[in-house]
Amino acid sequence: MHTKRNLSFSKKLAQPLLISSLLLSGGFAHANEAEIKLADNTTQTTKSIEDLEQEEKVRARLKEIADEAKAAAKTANGYYVERRSYGTQKESEPPRYVKQANKTWLKDYDAFNDVNWLDLGLEYRARYEHRDNDFRRADENIDDPLLLRTRAYIGVKEILDPLRFAVEVQDSRRNNGDYSRAYDTRDVNQADILQGYLELHFKESIFGKDDLGNNRPFWVRGGRLAWESLDRRLIARNEWRNTTNTFQGVRANIGDKKNDWQLEAFAVKPVQRFTRSLDEVDHSQDFYGVISDWRGWSEYVTLQPYYFLLKQDGNKVKYNSNGQELTGATLSAAQIDRKIHTAGLRAYGAFNSGWDYDTSYVKQWGNQDRFLSNALGSINVDHEAYSYGAEVGYTFKNAWKPRVSAYYGVASGDSTPATGTDRTDSQRFERLFGFARPWSNNDYIQMENIRTPKLHLEFEPKVSFLQNVKVDTSFSWYRLDDASDRWQAGSNLRDRTGASGNDLGKEVDLRVRFPINQYASLNIGYAHFWAGDFVKDSVKITGNNNDATRASSSDFFYTELTLLGF
Repeated sequence: MHTKRNLSFSKKLAQPLLISSLLLSGGFAHANEAEIKLADNTTQTTKSIEDLEQEEKVRARLKEIADEAKAAAKTANGYYVERRSYGTQKESEPPRYVKQANKTWLKDYDAFNDVNWLDLGLEYRARYEHRDNDFRRADENIDDPLLLRTRAYIGVKEILDPLRFAVEVQDSRRNNGDYSRAYDTRDVNQADILQGYLELHFKESIFGKDDLGNNRPFWVRGGRLAWESLDRRLIARNEWRNTTNTFQGVRANIGDKKNDWQLEAFAVKPVQRFTRSLDEVDHSQDFYGVISDWRGWSEYVTLQPYYFLLKQDGNKVKYNSNGQELTGATLSAAQIDRKIHTAGLRAYGAFNSGWDYDTSYVKQWGNQDRFLSNALGSINVDHEAYSYGAEVGYTFKNAWKPRVSAYYGVASGDSTPATGTDRTDSQRFERLFGFARPWSNNDYIQMENIRTPKLHLEFEPKVSFLQNVKVDTSFSWYRLDDASDRWQAGSNLRDRTGASGNDLGKEVDLRVRFPINQYASLNIGYAHFWAGDFVKDSVKITGNNNDATRASSSDFFYTELTLLGF
């Protein structure tokens, strides 16, 4: 009995223990699951933090690589940022057709393998033009000139440092044209010297180095000089024109385009071109200038403040711009004294976003003689003029590199009384020695008495059968700044009353450039001009000596072949 009771008690005791054990084991199981889940979450969190840290390290390294590449590019290019504005890329020094001897086909000869001190250049350019109703001429006609230009350059550098020298010669001719070549130095200037100078060049100078470690060189050169500055609108070689501006005097330069700042100064006299005889220094004019480039302020801004002084002694004036000797009343009208001060500021730059800009303002002041008549002679008047312009462009991130831009430019005109003798101050902007083609591919616009908005499109089409093709097209609206002043490029059309209005006309142009090989390139272009009310009405004014029945539009087509010797 006692035994049975004990067994019964044991069973009763075992049941709750078993239940408790099961409950405990279940609790532990749930606990383990919670711990596993917690561990998994902790692992995931740890992994997530590690991933974020790793991603951050990758991003930081990529930024370091980009910064290193940017620094390397800056070290290679220095502070210089190329402008993107249309038609403002100035000619290099020496000119682009010039090459270092050991980088030409001469390198195949052992004697020239190490010749890095000799610069050589030979260029031949032939341009056929078809002009229908050229408004630069007084009469309507069709003209088909063939313009030929040959240039040669030789320069010695480094081997005799600090002494260097260079000589550049040019021959410019026009064939098959309808107009006389006797006095037209725009197209004709046979066998003459463009440059011939001696230079003292110091790679390391007392002006030290910039913050990137680039030496700030110093050079001074004297003799016959030809160069381009700023945006080419005031000082240019005039690469499009068949003849070239040149000067005689002294130029000096501190720094180069890699440096954070650069300073240029010059004191020269213009050279008078003649069509068939050697050019001569124009002793009636003196031209001085100082130009600064400041690139250190920001990588997105290049500042160019500058000052020029043009002085003319009227008693020494002998020729017109075409080299024709002046006589009589024409000589009296040209023999005027002038002192024109020009000060300006240009700012340009480009952003990584694709946007770029180029803007400038120019102020002129001084005094000059105003010719009244043979009987009255000349009087001295004040000169007050101005010019400004701005271009904004955007380059798309596309294989064709399309760039669209808008430009607006102004150069003041000279207000004239409708009748009687003009005794007013001079207000017409003096364009100095600039390049007119950025204003008009027709050569119809010069930097005086003009207001114009312009739209540009530039791109590089990628086609299998042509490489490195460049295309640009523009549309322009032209208005006179002052309706009573002249349109000089348009055969000096003028309406002193202003009754013909300001509407000069509109122009559309297209240009295609492509290299044939490293020694040959082709340039094809077309421009159409629609005359405005000013042109249509002022051609009827008798005093303008212009064809009153001429058509109200013109067409210009050209094809240009350039061959290089090196």
